[in-house]
Amino acid sequence: MRITKYTHACLRLEHDGGVLVIDPGVFSEAEALEGADAVLITHEHPDHVDLDKLRAAAAHQPTLTIHTHPDVEAQLTDLDADVFAVNPGDTFVAAGMTVRAHGGQHAVIHPDIPRIVNIAFAIDGPGGPIYHPGDSFHVPDEAIATLFAPVSAPWLKLSEAVDFVRAVRPERAFALHDSLWVDAGQQIVTGHMTRLSGTRYARLEPGTAI
Repeated sequence: MRITKYTHACLRLEHDGGVLVIDPGVFSEAEALEGADAVLITHEHPDHVDLDKLRAAAAHQPTLTIHTHPDVEAQLTDLDADVFAVNPGDTFVAAGMTVRAHGGQHAVIHPDIPRIVNIAFAIDGPGGPIYHPGDSFHVPDEAIATLFAPVSAPWLKLSEAVDFVRAVRPERAFALHDSLWVDAGQQIVTGHMTRLSGTRYARLEPGTAI
C-alpha cells in the first residue's frame, strides 16, 4: 500500500489498483483526488472537505463514491457522486479497501461552541490498520499499525497529542492536521512528539509517500 500525505489533514491511499482519499480540504492539493475511486470525510469543517474539489473530482470520475456521517451526507446533495452514510461501528469497503468507522464527535473547541459529528476511520493495509481520527482523539478498540495524529489545532494542546499516541500505541505515527505551525513551531512539535510519544514518529512534508 502506498500512503501519500498531503497538506494538513489529507491522505491518499493506493492499493491493488484502488485509490482512497481521506479529508481533501481547502488546504490540501487538488492532485490528491486525481483518479480517486472513493473519498472518506470525517466531518464538515472546510479544512477537511472542499466541495469544489469534490465536484471537480466527480466530474472526472463518474463512479466516485463518498462515505461520511449522515449529518455531512445531508450537505452533499448537489454532488454528482454516490454518497453513502456511515455511522460509528460500521464496516464497509471503499476503493477495494476495508474500512471501519470509529468515534462520533469532534473534539471540544470551547464549551460555548456546540460539538459536531466526527467519524474516525481505520483502513486495513498489508502491514496492519491505518488510522485517521479526523478532529478527535478517539482511541479505537483495535490494534493500529500506522496512526496519523493531529498535532496543531484551536482545540488541541501538545500534551493531548502525546497522550493520544501513547493511548493508541501504534507501531508508528505521523503528523496530521499539521499546517497551522510556522517552521519553528513544526520543529518544536516534532521534537516533543519524537521524544515523548512512545513510538516511531515523523512529520511528512506534503506530497511525501510511504
